Formats: sequence, C-alpha cells, structure tokens
Amino acid sequence: MNPSLRALALSAVALLAGPAAHAAGYPTKPVTMIVPFVPGGSSDITARSVTPALTKALGQTFVVENKPGANSAIGAQALARSTPDGYTMMVGSIGTFAINEALYKNLSYNPSKDFEYLTQAVRNPNVLVASPTFPASTVAELVDYARKNPGKVSYASSGTGSSDHLSAVLFRQRTQTSGVDVPYRGGGAAIADLIGGQVNVSFQNLGAVQNHIKAGKLKALAITGDKRAPDLPDVPTLAEAGIKDMVVYSWQGFAVPKGTPPDVAQQLAKALQAALRDPQTEKTLQGLGFEVVANTPQQFTAFQQAEVKRWKDVIQKANIQLE
Repeated sequence: MNPSLRALALSAVALLAGPAAHAAGYPTKPVTMIVPFVPGGSSDITARSVTPALTKALGQTFVVENKPGANSAIGAQALARSTPDGYTMMVGSIGTFAINEALYKNLSYNPSKDFEYLTQAVRNPNVLVASPTFPASTVAELVDYARKNPGKVSYASSGTGSSDHLSAVLFRQRTQTSGVDVPYRGGGAAIADLIGGQVNVSFQNLGAVQNHIKAGKLKALAITGDKRAPDLPDVPTLAEAGIKDMVVYSWQGFAVPKGTPPDVAQQLAKALQAALRDPQTEKTLQGLGFEVVANTPQQFTAFQQAEVKRWKDVIQKANIQLE
C-alpha cells in the first residue's frame, strides 16, 4: 500500500476507535457530581441516593459537590464550563434545566445549549393546599371565591420563579382569576405562614406538606399530577376538579457538559438508569415521596425542551423576569 494511503487509513482507524477506547476505560478516576443547591434539598437527596449503586457499577467514587447560589446558576455555570470528559456531571431541577431559561434576562448558562441530558431521575407533583381558616375547601370553591374577590386571594411560594410560584401563575391563567403572589425564602416559611393563616393558598411539593394535611393543619384541594397520590387517595387531580391542561411535576435530572463523548454519556446514562431502578435506591426515593422516572437521554432531552417551551409561555404571558 502507498505509505501515504496507509498512514491515512491508520489515522482513520484510530479516529474511529478513539471513542470506543475512551468508553472502555471509563471511568479511571473519581467523578464529581455537582448539586447546584445546599445540602438536604431534592437534588441533593437524588444525588446521594444514587451514588452507592453508581460506585458499585462503575468501580469509581462519585463525589457530591454542593455549589449553591443564584437559583442554581452558579453550579450550572460550573458544569457548562467544565471539561466535557465524563468526570463532571450535575443533578439539577426543573428550575435549573427549564424555568431559568425564560425567567432570567442575563442567565450565565443556557439549559438548551450547554448540556447533554442523561436521564430524568425523579418527579413529584405539587398539591394545592389552603389554610385551615380559608373559606374554600375545593377547587371549585376557590375559583368561585377568587372571582367574587378579584386580587384578594394570596398565594404563598418558596420564591419567585419556583415551581410552586409558577404553578399558581398557571392556575390563575387557566381559571382566568387573579391573586397576590407572596414569595418567601424557601418552602418552610411559606408553609408555616399558610398553617398560621397569614396567607390563603399555595402549590407546595407533596412531600413537604402531606404530613400537615394528614394532621389537619392544611386543607388539600387538588394534586397537580396526572393521577391521584397514593398517600392522599381522596384528593382529586386538578383535571378531575375541572382544570384542564395543568399537569405539573417538580423534577430532578442528570446532565453532563455539551461535547461529552457520546459513548461516555451513554455509559453514564445506562448506569444512572440502573442505579435509579436499584431496589434499595428506588425504595429510598419512594419513601421520600419521589416517583422514579429513569428515562433515556432522548426522552429526557425531548421532555426538557417541552418544559422550556411550556414555562416560557407562562412566564412571558405573566410578564415575569428577573435580572
């Protein structure tokens, strides 16, 4: 063979074999798993729940690193700027991967362009709850009260742009009612004032309020999921209560930086799916109120894009924007 042609052929073989060789040897060192929130939240719990099974499956340690700040933008920016070699990944939320793209005017990362999506890990619905002193005990009664008292119903949330805040915005859009948003610094403070009667209603994460509901400290009006919650079988979905096109879940998912070798991303995705479906992991997550999703990269990517579009429409219609 002509020496030049032989060299070209060998180069081509090496190029084609490179990714496979990379995947075959991956991972050879610990993997950093960024959580863009403080310890103890849903993303942090998700990350720490899967690391034992991931370590066992891939033979390397997965180190959880909390990088909170700027509504998860600091951690997400760190992922976007990291080397795309499979040794840095992130567990993010609906806010990180979908809502922030439309909410912030000057976002330091782009959820739709900076990441490769691996799997949607878990999801859980919000529940529409009311203060025990609020006159409405059903969705129909709430809508009727809001229409008779325009702008008077107060909606507590864990902060502007949170899934509970935007659930309230979407609810008012769907019911053509008005109200007052009362943002707090976290869900705990919002729930405390809701129980105390300082605010009227709220769309809170199911896991955060179900004990208060069972204790009679809050009234549950509806679930935002596509089916009733097993722990609250008597609480209807919003669709059953007459509010169409309002299925809302808070969710967590895994991503790596754009440019990560496809075979490495695929290996990570399969390991994550298996880790999430590990009986002990799934039992732990379900015990905390999560529903395991563990879908494919293609399914998660399509879902992420649909969520971006959906919340962008809601945010633009309500004219909400943060710097």
